[in-house]
Amino acid sequence: MRICVFNWKDTAHPEAGGAEVYTHEVLTRWAAAGHRVTLVTAAAPGAPATESRAGVRIVRGGGPLGVYRAARQWYGTHGAGRFDLLVDEVNTRPFGCAAWSAGTPTVALVHQVAREIWDARFPAPLSWLGRYVAEPHWLRSLRGTPVLTVSPSSRDSLRAYGLRDLHLVPEGLTRRPRPAVPREQAPTVLFVGRLSPVKRVDHVLAAFALLRRRMPEARLWVVGDGPERARLERLAPPGTVFHGRVPTARRDELLARAHVLVATSIREGWALVVDEAAAMGTPTIGYRRPGLCDSVPAAGGRLVAPHPAALARELAEHLPALAAAPAPAGWAGGALPWDEVAEAVLRTAVEAAALAPRLTSATPGSGPR
Repeated sequence: MRICVFNWKDTAHPEAGGAEVYTHEVLTRWAAAGHRVTLVTAAAPGAPATESRAGVRIVRGGGPLGVYRAARQWYGTHGAGRFDLLVDEVNTRPFGCAAWSAGTPTVALVHQVAREIWDARFPAPLSWLGRYVAEPHWLRSLRGTPVLTVSPSSRDSLRAYGLRDLHLVPEGLTRRPRPAVPREQAPTVLFVGRLSPVKRVDHVLAAFALLRRRMPEARLWVVGDGPERARLERLAPPGTVFHGRVPTARRDELLARAHVLVATSIREGWALVVDEAAAMGTPTIGYRRPGLCDSVPAAGGRLVAPHPAALARELAEHLPALAAAPAPAGWAGGALPWDEVAEAVLRTAVEAAALAPRLTSATPGSGPR
C-alpha cells in the first residue's frame, strides 16, 4: 500500500511528544512490512526539507500554522492520485484531507481533544474562542470521516462533537527489562512529563508539601523540562529534586527506584508514562481525568479526585505499604508491543475506510511513490 500521513510535527521537532513517538513507531513498522509510507509535517530546526528515516519518506514545510497550507499544496502538486490511504493525524486542528483528497480513502487519528487545555494555555478571550468556537468547528468537520482514537475517554469526548464513526486503536510500548537497581529507602514519589500548565505539576508540589507533614522522610523527584520549570522550582517544598530531561535509560532507572508515579494532567489521550512505570514495577496514582481514567486502572493504579489534597491523602495512605513491599516489574498496563499496534492501526484504518475489497489483491509497496 501507498500511505500518506499528515502530522503537524515529527520526532525531529524540539516540541515533539507522545503523539509523534506513536506516529514514528507505527510508520516505521509499516515501512518495514513493505508499504510505501510518506509523512508530511512541519519544518523543524536543523532538519532537512525531505529525508528518508527508517524507510519512511518525510516531507517538511511550514511552521506551526503554515504546515496546514504547505501540506495541502504539496499534496496537490506531488501526492494527488498517488496514494491508497491518507491519515489525517489531528492535534486539535485537522489538515482537512477528506475535503481535498480527490476521493482517496481517508481516516483521521485523534489522540485527544483539547477542551480544558485551551484554558490552561491561553488567556481569555482567546481560550474561549479556541474551546467553544475553533475546536468544535474543526472537529465537526470530521463528520463523515472515520476517526481512530486511543482511549474510551477520547472516544467519548469526540462523540460530544457529533462524531459517530469512531474506532479504538491500542497504545504501544517498547518493552525493556527493569534496571537492576534497588528501590529507594525513603518513600519516593515521581513525576515524569513536560513541565507545562497542562500537566499541573504545581498540584504535585502542593500535594507533596501536604504529604511531608505526615511523612517528613518522603522524597519527590521531578523528571522533565519545560516552560514552567523556573516557577516550579521556586514553589518546590524541601525534599524535591528536579532531574530535568534525562535519557530513556536514566528515566527507567528513576522509575524503577521510585515507589509511586503521580499523574495530574488536565487531560490525556492515554498517558503512556503510566504503562512505562508499570513495566518497571511502579504503580501510578492519577487524577480522575480523561485518558488517565483509562490508563491508570489498566496498569493497576489508583484514581483520585483532581485536587492536591485528595492526592496527598492517597499518597499518605498507600506510600508506606508500597515502600515496604514494592510491586513486581513487568506489567505494562493497557499498552501493547509496537508491532501489534502497527498491525492493529493499519487493519482498523483499512476496514474503517472500506478499503479491504479494493486492496485485497494489492501487494505491499506496489505502485509508484
